[in-house]
Amino acid sequence: MVEAVILNYGVGNLHSIRRGMEMAGARVLISDDPADIRRASIVVLPGVGAHASAMRSIDRELMRKCIEDGKFVLGVCLGLQLFMDWSEEGGGSEGLGVFAGKVVKLPAGVKVPHMGWNTLTIEREHPFLEGVSNGAYVYFVHSYYVEPADSTLVVASTQYGTRVPAVLATERVVGTQFHPEKSGKVGLQMLRNFVRMSAR
Repeated sequence: MVEAVILNYGVGNLHSIRRGMEMAGARVLISDDPADIRRASIVVLPGVGAHASAMRSIDRELMRKCIEDGKFVLGVCLGLQLFMDWSEEGGGSEGLGVFAGKVVKLPAGVKVPHMGWNTLTIEREHPFLEGVSNGAYVYFVHSYYVEPADSTLVVASTQYGTRVPAVLATERVVGTQFHPEKSGKVGLQMLRNFVRMSAR
């Protein structure tokens, strides 16, 4: 069975993402212990909280080493935003720099936070979205969104006052602006896909 660690960096929503990963077929531990993180095949950065406080609790070098070593890393909502170079939230804070780009506030004229179900536009094929239909609904809760420097990282997007990148992905690193663990069967399909990707 694939082992996954949900990184405990003082944010909420740990137990729903744990349940989602368990339903997807992983053996799951919530931990901030470097030994647990090094042992796991999958590392999950969960998604409720503030950018700057989350970054203060993350071992940047350990996360970079995880990615260099070829671990599968999933960032959910805030977790995706932490992958970027920089966020303007709270006056600005540095991110992990996994993906070049920035995190910016949703545009004026839309209700913030964006909270609810929106459709996905699939922009390119990726194993994370295997079995997911174009136009599928997923659940969002966010006030900021990512602007990657490399547009080819965007696997899926949604519209909310502007084009919002919804899934960024490389071969082993995936980030979602929405919450797959709160997105019903569609989200569970994505989590199952991610577990399968790590087992191949």
